[in-house]
Amino acid sequence: MTPAAEAPAEAGRWGTRLTPDQPVWVRVAVLLAILGLAFVAAQTCQKSQIRFNKDQAIAKAERQVAFTPKRTQIRLLRQGLDSKPYWIVSLSTPGQRAGTFTNLTVVRIDANTGKVASIRDALQR
Repeated sequence: MTPAAEAPAEAGRWGTRLTPDQPVWVRVAVLLAILGLAFVAAQTCQKSQIRFNKDQAIAKAERQVAFTPKRTQIRLLRQGLDSKPYWIVSLSTPGQRAGTFTNLTVVRIDANTGKVASIRDALQR
């Protein structure tokens, strides 16, 4: 009989191991390293998508309103299933009483392209 014929039938099939088992901690360390690398790559890719910065967003939002704002608030939010980044810029002029406004507008700007996605006058009734 030839040596090939004497080899066990399982030796060449999928799912069988031809090398000795490695310790469990080595497998866990490799898995954690791969997950860590994937996390870093994902974070790096997301941050590089923001091409329109905060100052540009504020300047563009101020050009969209017919009043001169005295207060400005800005936030970067990711919206939708694909987590598309938007600058949400709130422009306001305070009223005579505390907590009131004479003008209040919220402008949503695409952080990738700089296009105005929406303008909402928050004081409309």
